[in-house]
Amino acid sequence: MAKAHLQRIATAVPENDIHRQFVDFAANMLQDRRARSIFERLATRSDIHHRYSCLHVNRGSGVESTDAWRFYGSGNFPTTAERMKLFELCAPALAKRALDRLAVTQDERSRIRHVVVTCCTGFYAPGLDFDIIDHLGLPGSTERTMVGFMGCYAAINGLKLARHIVRSDPDGLVLMVNLELCSLHFHETQDLNEVISFLLFSDGCSAALVGSEARSFEMESFAATRIENSSDLITWRVGDLGFDMFLSTQVPNQITKAMREKRTAITGDAHIDLWAIHPGGRAILDAVENGMEIAPEELLPSRRVLSCFGNMSSATVMFVMEKLMSEARSGQTGCAISFGPGMTAETMRFNVV
Repeated sequence: MAKAHLQRIATAVPENDIHRQFVDFAANMLQDRRARSIFERLATRSDIHHRYSCLHVNRGSGVESTDAWRFYGSGNFPTTAERMKLFELCAPALAKRALDRLAVTQDERSRIRHVVVTCCTGFYAPGLDFDIIDHLGLPGSTERTMVGFMGCYAAINGLKLARHIVRSDPDGLVLMVNLELCSLHFHETQDLNEVISFLLFSDGCSAALVGSEARSFEMESFAATRIENSSDLITWRVGDLGFDMFLSTQVPNQITKAMREKRTAITGDAHIDLWAIHPGGRAILDAVENGMEIAPEELLPSRRVLSCFGNMSSATVMFVMEKLMSEARSGQTGCAISFGPGMTAETMRFNVV
């Protein structure tokens, strides 16, 4: 049976770095002084220095207005419908930026048989899959799959699907696009935990080609590890004022415990040279480092992505994979891990060809 390879990755973010402005805006929104102090302290310790958004800051209106459309005007936060209108406007533009950087050749376009899109932050139909096909000039017969609402581990599920497709059709290519506009879902709230959760999230997109030719990363195997008695620790639901995220403070502890128990199942006792850990936050990376007993320097690619971009949900692990791909050497082995609702760890082992 043919082997499937993650051959090339390109990434893109919007132009607007909103991290500092968001910290100021959220701190001023919190009325309780103690809560505001805790938030500011955690923002300093988050190891995040930049996050990008499709919303651009209206500097003339101060922290009470986060973008030119007054999208998050105090006392008048947008409905879910208003947020989805902006998603439909901004998502195709960001996808096109990533696709242009992927630089798909005419020969590759003629061989793309399937487009896989992962997203949990916005929906419309006809959707991103059609926009991607139109942008690249792919035929109307191109098959499409939307992997929706799976959260941060969706990209690994998308790669798993791409591997199945390539093994059944070795002459074809699969194009995968992971796009999230997390910044569209911030809520006006006095709940400190909710504000802290949105301190992590940002917008980003990755695009990748998967095929049978032996290039870059051979995708060796996949596994899903569900962490028992933790299904309520990460939730993501559609609400009237955007999508409602809940991220429990117990998540890092549960990840540490699960990684200690499942290390052998995840790695197969093989030596791993390259770790692509989804940078869901500083505490998440610390938990994986401790649970899997990984040397600190081996998580530097994940920590750099967190510092430079924040958590872009499904796109984030692909940003890490892109960094690893630029530095990897033939013969090395790798392991990618992402966490999300369930609570589940999705993992992929790969080899550098």
